[in-house]
Amino acid sequence: MTGLVLSRNGNAITMSKRLYEAGVRTLADFKNAIAADPDRVHTLGMVHPASMHNLILRYWLAAGGIDPDQDLNVAVIPPPQMVATLKAGNIDGYCAGEPWNAHAVQEGLGFVIANDLDLWSGHPEKVLGVREDWANQYPATHLALTKALLEACEYCDDRRNREGIAELLAKPDYIGAELSYIRAGFLDPYNRGDGKPPELLLRFNQFHIDMTNSPSRAEGLWILTQLARWGITPFPKNWVDILDRVRRMDVYGEASRQLDLPDLEPNRHAFALFDGTVFDPDEPLAYLDSLAIKREIEIREVDLDLDVDVDPVAVAV
Repeated sequence: MTGLVLSRNGNAITMSKRLYEAGVRTLADFKNAIAADPDRVHTLGMVHPASMHNLILRYWLAAGGIDPDQDLNVAVIPPPQMVATLKAGNIDGYCAGEPWNAHAVQEGLGFVIANDLDLWSGHPEKVLGVREDWANQYPATHLALTKALLEACEYCDDRRNREGIAELLAKPDYIGAELSYIRAGFLDPYNRGDGKPPELLLRFNQFHIDMTNSPSRAEGLWILTQLARWGITPFPKNWVDILDRVRRMDVYGEASRQLDLPDLEPNRHAFALFDGTVFDPDEPLAYLDSLAIKREIEIREVDLDLDVDVDPVAVAV
C-alpha cells in the first residue's frame, strides 16, 4: 500500500543515434521506420513490467498505432545498463528516468524523442510502498516515515536546495553518475539531443507542489486499466475496494495535517494524456473497451482477505 507519492515526471523516451540519422524525429517517423525495415526486430528497453516507464512507453507506442507486443520487442533492462546496451546496438531505445537519458544525449548515443511533460505532465512516478501487514503492526512508525518523507519532498522542490542534492546524488554511494548528467532537467536546461536549444523545464522533476504527494485514487485506477490492457494483471471487479485498500488517503491526510500541510485529494475528474483519449474514472471498463490496441481484457474479483506472501524486493522496486 502507499500513503505517499514521492515524485512526478522525471522520465523520457530515448532513441538511438542510428534512428536519428535515419530521419526519425516523431512517433509517426518511428512507425514508418519499423514498416520500412520489416526484417529487423526493433527492441526498446524499460525498467520493470509494472513500472510507469513500461505503461507510459506502451501507451505512447499504441497511440501511434504501434503494438508493443507484435510490432517490436519490449525488454526489461536495469536503468544503469540502458546506455551501455544502447551503445552496443542491442536496443533501439528505452524509457527510463534520469540521468540515463541525459547520459545518452551527452555521449552522442541517442536523442530524447519525448519526455513526461510531452506525454502526461504531472503523472505519478515513485511512491512510498510498504507491506500492509507491516503498516498495520507499526502504524506510528509508518506515519513517522510518511511525515519525514513528506518534509523531504518539500525540501527537494525548493530549487535553492537542488545544487547540494545533485552533488549528493552523483556520489558513488547513490547514483554514481557524472554530475552533468544529473543536473540535466533537475537544475540545468534539458537538452534533447535533437539539435534544438535546451529547454528549462521547471516541472520535469516534481516533488511537492500542486498536491504531488497525494496518492490519488483516480490515477491509481488509470494504472489498473493499463496493467489489464497489456495482460499484466486482470482488472479487478471490486476496483473501488482495491483503491481504498492500496491508495491510503487516510495515512496521507493524517501525515499532512500533523505537518500543517494541505491534506486534500484532487477532485475526481476525467483527464487525457497527450493523444487526447479521455479517461473517465467513473467508467474504467468503457475506457478499456475504447482502446484500439490491447490484449484480451480479463476481469476478476480480487479476494481482499487472501493472505499473500509479498516479495520485499519487488515492493522496493
